[in-house]
Amino acid sequence: MLLKEDMAMRTSFDFSPLSRSSVGFDHLFDLLDSASRTAPNDNWPPYDIMRVGENEYRIAMSVAGFAPEEITITHEQQLLTVRGETAGENDAEYLYRGIATRNFERRFQLADYVTVTGAKLANGLLSIDLVRELPERMKPRRIEIHQADTPTTTKKQIEGEKNAA
Repeated sequence: MLLKEDMAMRTSFDFSPLSRSSVGFDHLFDLLDSASRTAPNDNWPPYDIMRVGENEYRIAMSVAGFAPEEITITHEQQLLTVRGETAGENDAEYLYRGIATRNFERRFQLADYVTVTGAKLANGLLSIDLVRELPERMKPRRIEIHQADTPTTTKKQIEGEKNAA
């Protein structure tokens, strides 16, 4: 017989393997993990997050039925917001409507130093390109190791070679 705790553990998602293998979306996985426990899942429109380079990512979102002018992408601080608002109904009489064109708003919490570099809409997929650019002061750098002062005779010899040249 299963305990209630075991049932709860089986229904929640563990994002820790994903967060260990990705750079730049650490905060996103933490937010997804906490949001999945507290809020109902709204899975529309579906999207993928891909790593396309060492510090480059892409969000691909299925937005079939939306024109580029009906989609708004905003990036402020560490929040990326994608909104889709249809211009209105056309006069067609639908016998069956399977393509969802309802308005949506999807928010993505971005990690530090992640910026949006571009977006394109092709074949019903909205692709948003992201890059993580660390400032120079935060990048790893190699520190040169210098030897301690040597005896004065060596210094004189080096100075003598310098003057001779």
